Amino acid sequence: MRRDFFFAGLLWIVLTAAGMILISRTDLFPFSAAHEADIIDDAFRFLTLLGIPVFTFVLAGLIYSVIRFRQSGEMSEDGPPVRTNGPVTWTWLGVTSALAVFIIFNPGLKGIRELTANQEADLIVQVEMRKWNWKFSYPQYGITLVDAQELVLPVDRRIRFEVASTDVIHSFWIPAFRMKVDAVPGQTNILYATPTETGSFKDDINLRVQCAELCGTGHSRMRAGLRILESAEFEAWAAEQDAGSP
Repeated sequence: MRRDFFFAGLLWIVLTAAGMILISRTDLFPFSAAHEADIIDDAFRFLTLLGIPVFTFVLAGLIYSVIRFRQSGEMSEDGPPVRTNGPVTWTWLGVTSALAVFIIFNPGLKGIRELTANQEADLIVQVEMRKWNWKFSYPQYGITLVDAQELVLPVDRRIRFEVASTDVIHSFWIPAFRMKVDAVPGQTNILYATPTETGSFKDDINLRVQCAELCGTGHSRMRAGLRILESAEFEAWAAEQDAGSP
């Protein structure tokens, strides 16, 4: 029995090491363009690393059992009864419970605190969602874009999104930011993000605004491009919109 535990444990170590190396050398995430996206990606990467030893523990047990205890030929009788191993059971329960409690605090509560720590905004964008269009308003600039096909933001400035709906529940989601918030009729929900990269939907499809809540037959069409500009370019864009307004 000790021999079996030794070889199964050795297989577990090998599989865990291979999994860690594979994850550390693999880019698992799509293009990110916000400070918040980096926080969320780091959390997912950390959770994946924590999950690898658990996954490989189960996998090593299955592989070793199939190889070591496989029945050859026609079975003539039932195998010996398998009894519960108390120490192994309690150890498994204790380790997995401790791991679950740990991730509640890190990256759970720790990540939420990092995402919501700074509630000072350089720019306010009011997002009004309705079937199946967008209305983007920049109150600091006096700009309102009705049935907007594109959301324009400046890079390296803290954005406060004030999200609302006029009809049904929608969800405001920017894949490159990894952030989303529901738009609920009768209330305004807040989302903060700080863009860190310039670009547009033409450069990467993750630079888009998407409704992430099934809202009716036009749900799949409820999206708009996202363009992130340097501060000077954004100010020039804002001046053009103001000059073109009636």
